[in-house]
Amino acid sequence: MTNRLTIRRFTFDEVLVPAHPGVINSASLPKPIHMLPVGAKPSWSTQFDELSKLVVRLELSNGVTALGEFYRGHTWSTVTEVAEALLGADLNEMRLSALPLPLCREYDGFECAIWDGYAKSLGVPLHRLLGGKVRDAVEVSAWSSHRTVDEVGPWTRQYLDQGFRCIKFKADLEDDAAGWSEAIARHAPGMKIIYDPNQRWENMGHTKRIIRDLEKVGNTLLLEDPIPKWMVLDYAELRSFSSIPITQHVSLPYVYQGQRVHDVINLVQHNAVDGFNFNAGLAKFQQMDGIASAANVCCFHGSEIDLGILEAMYLHQAAAAPSCLWPSDIFGRMIREHDLLQTPLRIDAPYAYVPSGPGLGVSLDPAALEKYRIKQVVIG
Repeated sequence: MTNRLTIRRFTFDEVLVPAHPGVINSASLPKPIHMLPVGAKPSWSTQFDELSKLVVRLELSNGVTALGEFYRGHTWSTVTEVAEALLGADLNEMRLSALPLPLCREYDGFECAIWDGYAKSLGVPLHRLLGGKVRDAVEVSAWSSHRTVDEVGPWTRQYLDQGFRCIKFKADLEDDAAGWSEAIARHAPGMKIIYDPNQRWENMGHTKRIIRDLEKVGNTLLLEDPIPKWMVLDYAELRSFSSIPITQHVSLPYVYQGQRVHDVINLVQHNAVDGFNFNAGLAKFQQMDGIASAANVCCFHGSEIDLGILEAMYLHQAAAAPSCLWPSDIFGRMIREHDLLQTPLRIDAPYAYVPSGPGLGVSLDPAALEKYRIKQVVIG
């Protein structure tokens, strides 16, 4: 490619897209699940759909308009400073695997748009920049936060009837995970469960007891982040103790928690996990998949219950990742009122299909963008 692909303009749309009523958790269990602090508020104090999302349209000198989406909780000063620094840059001169951007939570939103623009300019789907897809469809799970024992069985049944084979739950020590599993076994036989305590089972004593109870029921597919991540030796012991696969969520967007690619290597070296939940931008996700594939372990793609642009990116990533074999967290459309896409991602449970067409293969719905927009900033 010899023609210049100069970045001419950024249009940022800040949107607030709420969840469907009742879809996050039981009414009696209104537990916020945003793990990061927000301003003066501590961790676990804000529900995810109370936070805005940022969509970007990046205009190139060849007439291409690329799309990107940022994780919730963006920092406007970082966004504007990075955008101003990128104006006039030529995508042909960029190293896509290491963009000239600072390490920040906003990195992946810019990377998404830049890769989309480059792939569109080449006329190829985004997964071609990752080496090409190894599968056309990615298995995905249903999702819920915390549910009461009385509600969880019928709630899960609706997803089984839709064709899903797995459902993911948040769970802390106040939740009766074994009771949930028993209720699901009665109401939705054959449905598998991923439990994600987000490190809130605290220690080996609590976790071993819960694991033994879950093993008796037998429908738990994976256990993700049961105890704090730094307890690597305890993870290794839990892996030996449990017949349920133990996984860690390596989420690079949690920059301020210090998560990095080398955490994957460290966990493999210590035989601490059976596999991973990976969250990262395009280049880093591929790097972590390479480590997992070389170590002969599986992964699934995580999320922050996002909108359609990021979920399209996730599908391209997961489809191109040989190790991505467990059901992925691509379910934002089921949870939020809208995904902001003109044509929703194709989900025929239990599979989500990779969009066709150049780049991400998706386009924005102007009416939805207008409905949910709370702010717009144009740079360039």
